[in-house]
Amino acid sequence: MFDMEKLNSLLGDFQQKAKEAQEKDKQTIYTAKSGGGLLRVDVNGGGEVVDIEIDPSLLEDKDSLQILLISAINEAYAQVQDAKQKNAMGMLGNLNLFGQ
Repeated sequence: MFDMEKLNSLLGDFQQKAKEAQEKDKQTIYTAKSGGGLLRVDVNGGGEVVDIEIDPSLLEDKDSLQILLISAINEAYAQVQDAKQKNAMGMLGNLNLFGQ
C-alpha cells in the first residue's frame, strides 16, 4: 500500500541530498582543453568559468583564439551537464518510493 508519509519523508531527504550535491558540485572543477592543449578552461560544477589559460602564441591569431575558446568552454559545460545528469540519476536510483 502507498504510504503518503513515507513519500513526504523521501522527498524531504531527496531535497536535502540535492542541496548537498549542488554544494559539492560547486567545488568540483571540470577542465577542457583545445588546440592540442594551447588553451585550457576550468569550470566548476555550478557552471562558472573559474580559470582560463591561454598559450601566448594564440594571442597573435584572434580568430583561432576565439574558435579554440568557444570549443573549450562548450566542452567544459558539456562535462558539467553530464556530471549533473549522472548525479541526478544516481539520487533517483537510491529512492525507494514503493518500499521494495
